[in-house]
Amino acid sequence: MAGAARAGRRRDGSITRERMLEEAMTAIAEDGLAALTMSALAERLGTSGGHILYYFGSKDLLLLAALRWSEAALAEERRLLLARRIPVPRRLDLFLRLYLPRGPRDPRWTLWIELWARTPANAELGEAQRELDRGWQEDLEALLVKGVERSHYAPLDAPARASELLALLDGLSTRVVLGQESGRDSRPALDAARAAAALLIPPA
Repeated sequence: MAGAARAGRRRDGSITRERMLEEAMTAIAEDGLAALTMSALAERLGTSGGHILYYFGSKDLLLLAALRWSEAALAEERRLLLARRIPVPRRLDLFLRLYLPRGPRDPRWTLWIELWARTPANAELGEAQRELDRGWQEDLEALLVKGVERSHYAPLDAPARASELLALLDGLSTRVVLGQESGRDSRPALDAARAAAALLIPPA
């Protein structure tokens, strides 16, 4: 059963939706959404273009589905992280690590950049972006409020500080994904995020 799941095929031999999304993320990270065609993705998966179109209909919908799938997994990881019985500043540091990309061409962050490029002309993508952003914003706000309550942080405007920190993380993440940060991982960006968090969220 586990082997079948890893292969991404059902018992009838058809490709699972999750396997399609996983391969789409890899292809978009490698070559960008503009270079991806349904036929090329089908060839990578060993299936037909019609099978993929049946599930997604268009490249924009494929992009959105892949990003939702990726973010759903991260939301669960974030929930577990924030529920840990460790000091709030430690949880904030883990939050920063989870948010930032793993390195250049990180598949999830490549999807985000592709989404941002398309939201001005696509209301559905714009609404999806706001929905996905809201989860990060609300969780970070709640963490900051808890930090104030437990005397880790000085009194602050949690929504404003969370929004500012997330905007900074978006900028740092874009630089990492585009290869504009030194090194092959997110360490310089993580150091910068920690420094910014220390300025935006002063200790009590």
